[in-house]
Amino acid sequence: MGHTTSPSAPPRARGDDNTFAGRARVVVSIHARERGQIVVTLDADFHAQLALTGAASPSVIRIRIEGVRAEEFADLLTRVIEHCVEDLQQGALVTVTESGLRLRRLPLIR
Repeated sequence: MGHTTSPSAPPRARGDDNTFAGRARVVVSIHARERGQIVVTLDADFHAQLALTGAASPSVIRIRIEGVRAEEFADLLTRVIEHCVEDLQQGALVTVTESGLRLRRLPLIR
């Protein structure tokens, strides 16, 4: 059965959905947290999910650069991890764009 909302219901927060993709994000996050792994994604909803839950892990690196070839991607990811290693070990959200990166420590406090 699908999810429905009434016209007066508030919109659902990003990352807080009951879709296949939303459930998959939860499974991936749990898997990474239990194993001390870092999630690397193009999906903004991983950041939203961690913000909504207040979780301190897993660390997530979001790449916001389109058209990067595999070799360039691997080099970029290596540089980001080397630059942010201590923060990633403690729990962080990293967003990488063509102009640089932004790092926020977890848990996010509203």
